[in-house]
Amino acid sequence: MIGKIVIGKDFYGVLAYNEKKVREGVGYVIDSNIEHSTSVEMTQEFNLIRELRPNLGKSVLHVSLNLPHSDYLDDKTFVSVGCDYLMKMGFDNNQFIMYRHTDTEHEHIHIIANRVRYSGRLTSDSNIKRRSRKILDDLEKKYGLTQIVGKANTQKSLTQKEIEKTLRTGNVPIKLVLQDKIGSVISRATDTAQFITLLQQQNISPRFNVSKTTGRVSGISFKYQGVVYKGSTLGKKFSWNSIVKHIAYEQTRDRPVILSANEKERGTHNTGERNHGTTIRHEQRNNRTAQGTQDSSGESKGHLGKIEGDGVVQPLVDETEWNPFKLELMDDGIKKKRKIKKKKKGLNL
Repeated sequence: MIGKIVIGKDFYGVLAYNEKKVREGVGYVIDSNIEHSTSVEMTQEFNLIRELRPNLGKSVLHVSLNLPHSDYLDDKTFVSVGCDYLMKMGFDNNQFIMYRHTDTEHEHIHIIANRVRYSGRLTSDSNIKRRSRKILDDLEKKYGLTQIVGKANTQKSLTQKEIEKTLRTGNVPIKLVLQDKIGSVISRATDTAQFITLLQQQNISPRFNVSKTTGRVSGISFKYQGVVYKGSTLGKKFSWNSIVKHIAYEQTRDRPVILSANEKERGTHNTGERNHGTTIRHEQRNNRTAQGTQDSSGESKGHLGKIEGDGVVQPLVDETEWNPFKLELMDDGIKKKRKIKKKKKGLNL
Protein backbone atom coordinates (compact mmCIF):
# COMPACT_ATOMS: atom_id res chain seq x y z
CA MET A 1 0.00 0.00 0.00
CA ILE A 2 1.25 3.45 -0.89
CA GLY A 3 0.16 6.76 0.57
CA LYS A 4 0.39 9.98 -1.42
CA ILE A 5 0.30 13.05 0.81
CA VAL A 6 -0.33 16.71 0.03
CA ILE A 7 -0.39 19.48 2.64
CA GLY A 8 -2.42 22.36 1.20
CA LYS A 9 -4.10 25.67 1.93
CA ASP A 10 -7.57 25.32 0.42
CA PHE A 11 -10.28 22.89 1.53
CA TYR A 12 -12.65 23.85 -1.27
CA GLY A 13 -10.43 22.68 -4.14
CA VAL A 14 -9.86 19.16 -2.83
CA LEU A 15 -13.49 18.79 -1.72
CA ALA A 16 -14.75 19.92 -5.12
CA TYR A 17 -12.46 17.37 -6.80
CA ASN A 18 -13.86 14.50 -4.75
CA GLU A 19 -17.46 15.68 -5.08
CA LYS A 20 -17.00 15.73 -8.85
CA LYS A 21 -16.11 12.01 -8.67
CA VAL A 22 -19.31 11.45 -6.68
CA ARG A 23 -21.44 13.21 -9.31
CA GLU A 24 -19.77 11.15 -12.06
CA GLY A 25 -20.67 7.95 -10.24
CA VAL A 26 -17.06 6.87 -9.62
CA GLY A 27 -16.77 8.00 -6.01
CA TYR A 28 -18.70 7.95 -2.73
CA VAL A 29 -18.24 8.84 0.95
CA ILE A 30 -17.45 5.88 3.21
CA ASP A 31 -16.84 7.74 6.49
CA SER A 32 -16.86 11.25 7.93
CA ASN A 33 -17.19 13.18 11.16
CA ILE A 34 -18.56 16.27 9.37
CA GLU A 35 -21.88 16.58 7.57
CA HIS A 36 -21.69 15.50 3.91
CA SER A 37 -23.17 18.35 1.87
CA THR A 38 -21.99 20.68 -0.89
CA SER A 39 -18.32 21.56 -1.35
CA VAL A 40 -19.02 25.14 -0.20
CA GLU A 41 -20.86 24.12 2.97
CA MET A 42 -18.24 21.52 3.93
CA THR A 43 -15.49 24.10 3.35
CA GLN A 44 -17.27 26.46 5.73
CA GLU A 45 -17.48 23.74 8.38
CA PHE A 46 -13.76 22.97 8.08
CA ASN A 47 -12.93 26.68 8.25
CA LEU A 48 -14.84 27.14 11.53
CA ILE A 49 -12.18 25.04 13.27
CA ARG A 50 -9.41 26.42 11.12
CA GLU A 51 -10.12 29.89 12.54
CA LEU A 52 -8.74 28.67 15.87
CA ARG A 53 -5.29 29.02 14.19
CA PRO A 54 -5.81 32.13 12.02
CA ASN A 55 -2.11 32.53 11.18
CA LEU A 56 -1.72 28.96 9.88
CA GLY A 57 -1.17 28.85 6.12
CA LYS A 58 -1.40 25.15 5.28
CA SER A 59 -4.10 23.45 7.31
CA VAL A 60 -5.31 20.82 4.79
CA LEU A 61 -4.18 17.19 4.82
CA HIS A 62 -5.10 15.33 1.63
CA VAL A 63 -3.89 11.73 1.43
CA SER A 64 -4.75 8.85 -0.88
CA LEU A 65 -4.18 5.27 0.24
CA ASN A 66 -3.65 2.92 -2.71
CA LEU A 67 -3.70 -0.88 -2.79
CA PRO A 68 -1.84 -3.02 -5.36
CA HIS A 69 -3.97 -4.84 -7.95
CA SER A 70 -3.80 -8.10 -6.02
CA ASP A 71 -5.51 -6.68 -2.91
CA TYR A 72 -9.14 -5.84 -2.19
CA LEU A 73 -10.89 -4.47 0.90
CA ASP A 74 -14.60 -3.97 1.46
CA ASP A 75 -15.83 -0.55 2.56
CA LYS A 76 -15.96 -1.42 6.26
CA THR A 77 -12.39 -2.72 6.32
CA PHE A 78 -11.10 0.20 4.24
CA VAL A 79 -12.74 2.60 6.73
CA SER A 80 -10.94 0.76 9.52
CA VAL A 81 -7.63 1.10 7.66
CA GLY A 82 -8.25 4.81 7.07
CA CYS A 83 -9.19 5.51 10.67
CA ASP A 84 -6.19 3.56 11.99
CA TYR A 85 -3.98 5.58 9.66
CA LEU A 86 -5.41 8.92 10.88
CA MET A 87 -5.09 7.87 14.53
CA LYS A 88 -1.45 6.83 14.19
CA MET A 89 -0.63 9.99 12.22
CA GLY A 90 -1.95 12.14 15.08
CA PHE A 91 -5.32 13.07 13.54
CA ASP A 92 -7.35 11.46 16.33
CA ASN A 93 -9.28 14.61 17.29
CA ASN A 94 -9.60 16.30 13.89
CA GLN A 95 -12.29 16.87 11.26
CA PHE A 96 -12.12 14.48 8.32
CA ILE A 97 -14.04 13.02 5.40
CA MET A 98 -13.15 9.81 3.56
CA TYR A 99 -14.02 9.03 -0.09
CA ARG A 100 -13.63 5.81 -2.05
CA HIS A 101 -12.95 6.07 -5.80
CA THR A 102 -13.71 3.38 -8.39
CA ASP A 103 -12.23 5.02 -11.50
CA THR A 104 -8.93 3.12 -11.46
CA GLU A 105 -7.99 -0.55 -11.56
CA HIS A 106 -6.38 -0.43 -8.12
CA GLU A 107 -8.53 0.15 -5.04
CA HIS A 108 -7.94 3.46 -3.25
CA ILE A 109 -9.44 6.01 -0.87
CA HIS A 110 -8.98 9.76 -0.39
CA ILE A 111 -8.94 11.37 3.04
CA ILE A 112 -9.32 15.11 3.66
CA ALA A 113 -8.52 16.18 7.22
CA ASN A 114 -8.03 19.42 9.14
CA ARG A 115 -4.60 19.84 10.72
CA VAL A 116 -6.21 22.07 13.35
CA ARG A 117 -7.65 19.92 16.13
CA TYR A 118 -10.96 20.60 17.83
CA SER A 119 -8.91 21.79 20.81
CA GLY A 120 -7.15 24.39 18.66
CA ARG A 121 -3.84 22.56 18.82
CA LEU A 122 -2.01 21.75 15.59
CA THR A 123 -1.18 18.27 14.26
CA SER A 124 2.47 18.31 13.20
CA ASP A 125 3.52 17.64 9.61
CA SER A 126 7.17 17.11 10.54
CA ASN A 127 8.71 14.12 8.70
CA ILE A 128 5.19 13.29 7.60
CA LYS A 129 6.13 11.11 4.63
CA ARG A 130 8.60 9.03 6.60
CA ARG A 131 6.10 8.56 9.44
CA SER A 132 3.42 7.68 6.91
CA ARG A 133 5.56 4.97 5.34
CA LYS A 134 6.27 3.36 8.71
CA ILE A 135 2.57 3.39 9.63
CA LEU A 136 1.57 1.88 6.27
CA ASP A 137 4.12 -0.91 6.75
CA ASP A 138 2.46 -1.75 10.06
CA LEU A 139 -1.06 -1.58 8.57
CA GLU A 140 -0.06 -3.92 5.74
CA LYS A 141 0.85 -6.54 8.33
CA LYS A 142 -2.22 -5.91 10.49
CA TYR A 143 -4.68 -6.28 7.61
CA GLY A 144 -2.79 -8.97 5.65
CA LEU A 145 -2.06 -6.71 2.68
CA THR A 146 0.73 -7.18 0.15
CA GLN A 147 3.95 -5.55 1.30
CA ILE A 148 5.49 -3.95 -1.76
CA VAL A 149 8.28 -1.99 -0.08
CA GLY A 150 11.37 -3.63 1.40
CA LYS A 151 11.91 -2.32 4.93
CA ALA A 152 15.17 -3.85 6.02
CA ASN A 153 17.97 -1.36 6.56
CA THR A 154 20.18 -3.42 4.27
CA GLN A 155 17.71 -3.20 1.37
CA LYS A 156 16.75 -0.17 -0.67
CA SER A 157 13.05 0.64 -0.79
CA LEU A 158 11.25 1.10 -4.08
CA THR A 159 11.25 4.55 -5.63
CA GLN A 160 7.99 6.39 -6.17
CA LYS A 161 8.10 5.56 -9.90
CA GLU A 162 8.68 1.85 -9.19
CA ILE A 163 5.75 1.78 -6.78
CA GLU A 164 3.46 3.53 -9.25
CA LYS A 165 4.51 1.07 -11.99
CA THR A 166 3.69 -1.81 -9.64
CA LEU A 167 0.25 -0.39 -8.95
CA ARG A 168 -0.30 0.19 -12.67
CA THR A 169 0.87 -3.20 -13.99
CA GLY A 170 0.36 -5.51 -11.02
CA ASN A 171 3.83 -7.03 -11.63
CA VAL A 172 6.32 -7.57 -8.81
CA PRO A 173 9.20 -5.07 -9.27
CA ILE A 174 12.48 -6.53 -10.56
CA LYS A 175 14.30 -4.82 -7.68
CA LEU A 176 12.35 -6.88 -5.14
CA VAL A 177 12.84 -10.07 -7.17
CA LEU A 178 16.60 -9.49 -7.26
CA GLN A 179 16.77 -8.66 -3.56
CA ASP A 180 15.02 -11.93 -2.77
CA LYS A 181 16.99 -14.14 -5.18
CA ILE A 182 20.42 -12.63 -4.50
CA GLY A 183 19.80 -12.62 -0.75
CA SER A 184 19.11 -16.35 -0.92
CA VAL A 185 22.27 -16.95 -2.96
CA ILE A 186 24.43 -14.98 -0.51
CA SER A 187 23.14 -17.07 2.39
CA ARG A 188 23.88 -20.38 0.58
CA ALA A 189 27.15 -19.69 -1.27
CA THR A 190 30.42 -20.68 0.38
CA ASP A 191 32.89 -19.26 -2.15
CA THR A 192 33.05 -17.03 -5.22
CA ALA A 193 32.64 -19.85 -7.74
CA GLN A 194 29.52 -21.19 -6.04
CA PHE A 195 28.16 -17.65 -5.66
CA ILE A 196 28.42 -17.13 -9.43
CA THR A 197 26.98 -20.56 -10.25
CA LEU A 198 23.95 -20.08 -7.99
CA LEU A 199 23.27 -16.67 -9.51
CA GLN A 200 23.39 -18.08 -13.03
CA GLN A 201 20.99 -20.86 -12.02
CA GLN A 202 18.55 -18.08 -11.08
CA ASN A 203 19.08 -16.50 -14.56
CA ILE A 204 21.02 -13.64 -12.96
CA SER A 205 24.23 -12.59 -14.69
CA PRO A 206 26.81 -10.98 -12.38
CA ARG A 207 29.11 -8.29 -13.77
CA PHE A 208 32.24 -7.53 -11.75
CA ASN A 209 34.07 -4.21 -11.84
CA VAL A 210 37.70 -5.38 -12.06
CA SER A 211 40.76 -3.12 -12.06
CA LYS A 212 42.92 -3.73 -15.14
CA THR A 213 46.09 -2.87 -13.25
CA THR A 214 45.62 -4.51 -9.84
CA GLY A 215 42.92 -7.08 -10.58
CA ARG A 216 41.00 -5.88 -7.56
CA VAL A 217 37.18 -6.18 -7.64
CA SER A 218 35.68 -2.85 -6.60
CA GLY A 219 32.00 -3.47 -7.33
CA ILE A 220 29.33 -5.75 -8.75
CA SER A 221 26.18 -5.40 -10.87
CA PHE A 222 23.40 -7.88 -11.60
CA LYS A 223 21.57 -8.37 -14.90
CA TYR A 224 18.11 -9.94 -14.85
CA GLN A 225 15.51 -9.95 -17.64
CA GLY A 226 17.54 -7.38 -19.56
CA VAL A 227 17.71 -4.94 -16.63
CA VAL A 228 21.00 -4.17 -14.84
CA TYR A 229 21.14 -3.07 -11.18
CA LYS A 230 24.30 -2.04 -9.37
CA GLY A 231 24.61 -3.99 -6.15
CA SER A 232 24.67 -0.83 -4.06
CA THR A 233 21.35 0.34 -5.53
CA LEU A 234 19.69 -2.82 -4.20
CA GLY A 235 20.99 -2.17 -0.68
CA LYS A 236 24.12 -2.36 1.45
CA LYS A 237 24.00 -6.16 1.77
CA PHE A 238 24.24 -6.47 -2.04
CA SER A 239 27.41 -4.41 -2.47
CA TRP A 240 30.59 -6.35 -3.18
CA ASN A 241 32.24 -5.19 0.07
CA SER A 242 29.34 -6.72 1.98
CA ILE A 243 29.08 -9.91 -0.11
CA VAL A 244 32.75 -10.86 0.47
CA LYS A 245 32.03 -10.90 4.21
CA HIS A 246 29.76 -13.91 3.62
CA ILE A 247 31.72 -15.90 1.02
CA ALA A 248 35.34 -17.08 0.77
CA TYR A 249 36.99 -14.73 -1.73
CA GLU A 250 40.65 -14.69 -2.73
CA GLN A 251 41.70 -12.22 -5.41
CA THR A 252 44.35 -14.27 -7.22
CA ARG A 253 42.56 -17.61 -6.98
CA ASP A 254 39.15 -16.27 -8.04
CA ARG A 255 40.33 -13.97 -10.85
CA PRO A 256 39.80 -16.59 -13.65
CA VAL A 257 36.22 -17.45 -12.59
CA ILE A 258 35.35 -13.74 -12.22
CA LEU A 259 36.74 -12.86 -15.65
CA SER A 260 34.90 -15.85 -17.13
CA ALA A 261 31.64 -14.62 -15.60
CA ASN A 262 32.23 -11.17 -17.10
CA GLU A 263 32.83 -12.71 -20.53
CA LYS A 264 29.58 -14.69 -20.34
CA GLU A 265 27.62 -11.62 -19.21
CA ARG A 266 28.99 -9.58 -22.11
CA GLY A 267 28.21 -12.37 -24.59
CA THR A 268 31.78 -13.57 -25.19
CA HIS A 269 33.37 -16.90 -24.46
CA ASN A 270 36.89 -18.22 -23.99
CA THR A 271 36.81 -19.46 -27.58
CA GLY A 272 36.42 -15.92 -28.79
CA GLU A 273 32.87 -16.50 -30.01
CA ARG A 274 30.37 -13.66 -29.66
CA ASN A 275 26.64 -14.14 -29.31
CA HIS A 276 25.96 -12.30 -32.55
CA GLY A 277 27.54 -15.08 -34.55
CA THR A 278 30.83 -13.53 -35.62
CA THR A 279 33.82 -15.69 -34.77
CA ILE A 280 37.30 -14.33 -34.15
CA ARG A 281 40.01 -16.92 -34.73
CA HIS A 282 43.29 -16.37 -32.91
CA GLU A 283 46.30 -17.00 -35.12
CA GLN A 284 49.46 -18.44 -33.58
CA ARG A 285 52.51 -16.21 -33.72
CA ASN A 286 56.00 -17.14 -34.74
CA ASN A 287 58.93 -15.02 -33.50
CA ARG A 288 56.50 -12.19 -32.50
CA THR A 289 55.32 -11.86 -36.11
CA ALA A 290 51.69 -12.23 -37.19
CA GLN A 291 51.06 -15.06 -39.65
CA GLY A 292 50.15 -13.93 -43.12
CA THR A 293 51.59 -10.45 -42.54
CA GLN A 294 55.03 -10.77 -44.14
CA ASP A 295 55.72 -9.32 -47.58
CA SER A 296 57.84 -10.97 -50.27
CA SER A 297 60.98 -9.29 -48.98
CA GLY A 298 60.62 -11.07 -45.66
CA GLU A 299 60.16 -7.86 -43.64
CA SER A 300 57.76 -8.13 -40.75
CA LYS A 301 54.47 -6.25 -40.72
CA GLY A 302 53.32 -7.79 -37.45
CA HIS A 303 52.41 -4.40 -35.96
CA LEU A 304 49.44 -4.14 -38.29
CA GLY A 305 47.67 -7.30 -37.16
CA LYS A 306 45.13 -9.20 -39.21
CA ILE A 307 41.57 -7.80 -39.23
CA GLU A 308 38.76 -10.29 -39.74
CA GLY A 309 35.02 -10.12 -39.09
CA ASP A 310 34.19 -7.37 -36.65
CA GLY A 311 37.42 -7.17 -34.68
CA VAL A 312 41.19 -7.27 -34.68
CA VAL A 313 42.54 -10.78 -34.44
CA GLN A 314 45.89 -9.89 -32.94
CA PRO A 315 46.67 -6.98 -30.61
CA LEU A 316 48.04 -3.81 -32.11
CA VAL A 317 49.97 -2.77 -29.01
CA ASP A 318 52.78 -4.41 -27.02
CA GLU A 319 53.08 -7.37 -29.37
CA THR A 320 55.94 -6.04 -31.51
CA GLU A 321 58.67 -3.49 -31.33
CA TRP A 322 56.50 -1.13 -33.36
CA ASN A 323 53.35 0.06 -31.74
CA PRO A 324 51.11 3.12 -32.15
CA PHE A 325 52.61 4.83 -29.09
CA LYS A 326 56.17 4.57 -30.44
CA LEU A 327 55.04 5.63 -33.89
CA GLU A 328 53.41 8.68 -32.33
CA LEU A 329 56.67 9.56 -30.56
CA MET A 330 58.53 9.19 -33.86
CA ASP A 331 56.05 11.48 -35.58
CA ASP A 332 56.58 14.09 -32.87
CA GLY A 333 60.33 13.79 -33.29
CA ILE A 334 60.10 14.25 -37.06
CA LYS A 335 57.88 17.32 -36.64
CA LYS A 336 60.37 18.89 -34.19
CA LYS A 337 63.28 18.29 -36.59
CA ARG A 338 61.29 19.93 -39.40
CA LYS A 339 60.60 22.98 -37.22
CA ILE A 340 64.30 23.29 -36.37
CA LYS A 341 65.24 23.11 -40.08
CA LYS A 342 62.70 25.83 -40.94
CA LYS A 343 64.10 28.11 -38.22
CA LYS A 344 67.64 27.56 -39.52
CA LYS A 345 66.55 28.42 -43.05
CA GLY A 346 64.85 31.57 -41.77
CA LEU A 347 68.11 32.63 -40.08
CA ASN A 348 70.14 31.72 -43.19
CA LEU A 349 72.36 29.39 -41.13
